[in-house]
Amino acid sequence: MSSALVNGLAGAGGGIIAQIITYPLQTFRCLMSDVARPGEHPAADGEVNEEEEGFEWRHQHLYPFSDAPGWSGLYSGLTPSLAGTAASQGIYYYFYQLLKNRVEELEVARCKKGLGDGTVGMLSWLGIAAVAGSINVLLTNPIWVLVTRMQTHTQAERKILESKKELLLREVSRANSMEVSVLKDRLAKLESEKPRPFGTIQAIQEVYRESGIRGFWKGLVPTLIMIYYSL
Repeated sequence: MSSALVNGLAGAGGGIIAQIITYPLQTFRCLMSDVARPGEHPAADGEVNEEEEGFEWRHQHLYPFSDAPGWSGLYSGLTPSLAGTAASQGIYYYFYQLLKNRVEELEVARCKKGLGDGTVGMLSWLGIAAVAGSINVLLTNPIWVLVTRMQTHTQAERKILESKKELLLREVSRANSMEVSVLKDRLAKLESEKPRPFGTIQAIQEVYRESGIRGFWKGLVPTLIMIYYSL
């Protein structure tokens, strides 16, 4: 087995383990950046006080695993993310080692001809990293587009449910005694709803329907620029 293949498999395996451990934190970060905090929306008459509202917010958003769908909610979109991580890490380290071996062979050959000392210069290492990173991005960008779509879809569904709850609460504050019971029943039913599951196939269909094949390479240019900038 070649050293490039060994490095590729090692990178893929390490990436998978790291992703499984840290994925709930990524989901949690996305959730935290996308939800409203207590006090951001005007309270209707008869609503809970600020302390109770803060507790409710923490219960709903900081502890999403306390209710259904449980831990599976924190791992929503994990499958394509694992595929993306394994492919990304595997491809990068495979091509990095492949190019590294090739450049070292060329330098040794040049040294035998009396050109250079046989060592690879800093610019060559940077070039190897840039090419390996570019190949990685070109091949794995579609996977990350799907991962992002699956994560943001779940959060969009959650925001829609929250907006509906807010509208009902406002209606309750303005309704008469006969309408209140009906609205409270609707609110209880709405609170029991959870974001609809959004799978990989659905994400693929949605991206293709919106932008065709080109949609799977959205954000490619900025990502390539970031590769060279990070060097």
